[in-house]
Amino acid sequence: MGKTFLYRALLAKLRSQDKLAVAIATSGVAASIMPGGRTSHSRFKIPLTVEEGGCCSFTKQSGTAKLLQQAARIIWDEASMTKRQNVEALDNSLQDIMGQSDLPFGGKTVVLDYLLRIGGGTEEVNEDGNVRILDEICVPYSGDAEKDLHRLIGIIFPDLNANMVDKDYITTRAILSTRNDWVDMINIKMIDMFQGGETVYHNFDSAVDDPHNYYPSEFLNSLTSNELPPYVLKLKLR
Repeated sequence: MGKTFLYRALLAKLRSQDKLAVAIATSGVAASIMPGGRTSHSRFKIPLTVEEGGCCSFTKQSGTAKLLQQAARIIWDEASMTKRQNVEALDNSLQDIMGQSDLPFGGKTVVLDYLLRIGGGTEEVNEDGNVRILDEICVPYSGDAEKDLHRLIGIIFPDLNANMVDKDYITTRAILSTRNDWVDMINIKMIDMFQGGETVYHNFDSAVDDPHNYYPSEFLNSLTSNELPPYVLKLKLR
């Protein structure tokens, strides 16, 4: 959460000086906890498929171009989660609208946190050329997945039960995962940590127009779509 605090403080400082600061993130969750945040694809009009040497899809006369021309800072959170071509597309577009083809990002200051040191080759590497992630942004892995997950939850959500009714506490922190079933597993563990009585709901587990039972309930219950609640939904009220 140190990086998020730093970004929010930087945005507040710039905007208090009547300067325009653009806050974007790669994922929607990260964008939602930044004041005025938008996803990179939404703000920069980055095409879903970007070729080498490509650009964003906004024009020089568009509102997006005028916004970026006036911006004092551009803060891109979770830049490591996006494709290299997306960052290069923004670089090319900013050089174009600023008329500065000889400067990175057209001379605009783009904050990528400590990733800039990695990209610039100034971050220390080991004998294999690999960068060691900083201790202050890591939760050490001990080999005990259950214990490590509880430690991660405790670091991201300290004093969970004491703060669970605080909307700012809940909406300014999140644990991201690459798979929906892992997200469900983490949600279940966190719900188990909440105080209060538990209510369990089960979804409708049969397919319409399936006389030959091609979609048995066991298969339907195993699906983890990000658009639907899980088969077993646990809720707690305090």
